[in-house]
Amino acid sequence: MIRRGFVDISYGQVHYRHAGADGRPLVMLHASPGSSRQLEPLMAAFAPTRRLFAPDTLGNGDSVAPREAHPTIEQLAAGALEALDGLGLERFDLYGTHTGASIAATIALLRPERVRRLVLDGVGLYTPAEQAAILADYLPEVPVDHQGLHVLWAWQFCRDTYLFWPWFRHDRAGVRDVGLPPPETLHAKFVEVIKAYGTYRASYRAAFEFDKRARLPQLRVPTLAVCARSDMLFGYLDELGRLVPGARQLEIPGVGTPEAARETARLIGAFLDD
Repeated sequence: MIRRGFVDISYGQVHYRHAGADGRPLVMLHASPGSSRQLEPLMAAFAPTRRLFAPDTLGNGDSVAPREAHPTIEQLAAGALEALDGLGLERFDLYGTHTGASIAATIALLRPERVRRLVLDGVGLYTPAEQAAILADYLPEVPVDHQGLHVLWAWQFCRDTYLFWPWFRHDRAGVRDVGLPPPETLHAKFVEVIKAYGTYRASYRAAFEFDKRARLPQLRVPTLAVCARSDMLFGYLDELGRLVPGARQLEIPGVGTPEAARETARLIGAFLDD
């Protein structure tokens, strides 16, 4: 069973999911947009053997928004660390995917003595041109109105992240050959985005602006770089493995099915237990 709770930090509450058996904790940080709800398939696969904590990033899901209008990854990581302090987690394994991977890496840079092992799943190492295009077009401000056009936009945005990369590139070169998830999965993601509609962009932008090529080589904790072939960021996996000193690198099957999630958990678990 995956349970839910809140932990107080200095300026509000952070929402989190938790599950699993007793033992060494594994902290899991989700991708943008959405919340820790998107981690539930992997949490379910890990739960029989690990004690799991998955907070919603500040400004996402049900967590309080960051203090800053335009927070940096370092500020988001500091908020996450404050939540982990409130949960009494002194030392832990740490998994992050996409935006969560940038936050996880930053936690390991800020407080390496607290991170036993680090897993980075899907890290975008964009060229300057790619970064500029993403920052210009990925996060448009669609205002809330009485016609609910922002609701329609949010649904299409969530849908198009599965169909194109980046989602706004509606041409042949941008097509992702993965298809749409079940409508229930898409609805769950949409709900998490729309309830944090006014604040979810902040963590997204922080991740896109994070200088990964400068910061990741400074990591000094045992690190596993992973990505599923179906992930839009799979093409960066080899460079990610080279950037982090001493990192291991692994292709994983992802979480598209319960069987794939269990195999992903097994492969990551082997690294955590080594």
